[in-house]
Amino acid sequence: MSAETLLSTSVVDGRLVLVAAGSWTAAHAHEIEPLIEALDGGAPGAGAVSLDMRGVRALDTFGAWLVERLLRHCRSRGREAEIVGLAARYRGLLENVEGANLAGARGSAGSDWLLGALARLGRGADDLRRELVPFLDMLGALCAAVVRTLANPRSFRFTSLVHQLDRVGWQAVPIVLLITFLIGAIIAQQGIFHFRRFGADVYVVDMVGILVLREIGVLIVAIMVAGRSGSSYTAELGSMKMREEIDALRTMGRDPVEVLILPRVVALVIALPMLTFLGSLAALYGGGLVCWLYGGMNPDIYLQRLQEAISFTHFKVGMIKAPFMALVIGIVACSEGLRVKGSAESLGIQTTASVVKSIFLVIVLDGVFAMFFASIDM
Repeated sequence: MSAETLLSTSVVDGRLVLVAAGSWTAAHAHEIEPLIEALDGGAPGAGAVSLDMRGVRALDTFGAWLVERLLRHCRSRGREAEIVGLAARYRGLLENVEGANLAGARGSAGSDWLLGALARLGRGADDLRRELVPFLDMLGALCAAVVRTLANPRSFRFTSLVHQLDRVGWQAVPIVLLITFLIGAIIAQQGIFHFRRFGADVYVVDMVGILVLREIGVLIVAIMVAGRSGSSYTAELGSMKMREEIDALRTMGRDPVEVLILPRVVALVIALPMLTFLGSLAALYGGGLVCWLYGGMNPDIYLQRLQEAISFTHFKVGMIKAPFMALVIGIVACSEGLRVKGSAESLGIQTTASVVKSIFLVIVLDGVFAMFFASIDM
């Protein structure tokens, strides 16, 4: 097949007419591409381009991309470009090719960076909406379930609540005590190591007491609960979703929020303050042990200085944060569990997302509380 039969050109009434014929496939690439490139400066007076493809017998992805490249090149030079006589069996292929790499074609001009920035901002806002809506939906459903339960207390599943309290509360005590004990010991050791240079060893007690009661105690416990219990909630609800147990509850006329989610969230709200209290005591004990063994501080001096350094306000600040952090962890964990699709991969993705989002929101919430308490001098 000769190159002349693949693409011919003519000018009719100020319009550049291109007639394509033969096989526009990868096998004839070495013949078609030079013809396309030769049109770069062809017919400068033509204001429009028409590509007649009635004679095309075969067209593959490579040929479709050559057609699209030709049309984009003509349009970039301010010419109107259209295709006529295209066989119906090739329209889907050209439509797919037409939508490919548009971002790259626009970005190469370098003139619409503002549109690109706005597009990225829009995509970010849409991603935020997709993450925020399930959280707000779960919060609203939970509030509605609480109202219904208060109107009919017998509908609340106290057996499930006790079971969840045992799981997220009692069974978590050993690991919480161990981790918070180590955290308190590490804070005290680092404080003694640096304060000793200034002869201010005694102020380590102030640092340990205030830091543990106001910030570190509740924050560490909340992060541990998010990783331990939050992931468990997501995995459980996700497995139920995959096995269609939640749909079965709806079929039976039971609300999954009341049956499955409300007892779990209430258990977290009750258990986290208690774990925070125990964890804070363990951290203070760990700090006192290090001050005695590493810093040479008498335990009586440690206790006396601790009573002078801290007040009930410090303890109250930490305990106020705990139920709110528990509520955030429970809502995120349960909402992510209900977003699980029908695959094990989806279950793993949502469980990971649950832990990450819970920890992030717990830290953000701690910062918000810190600014709030500072603004009211508490």
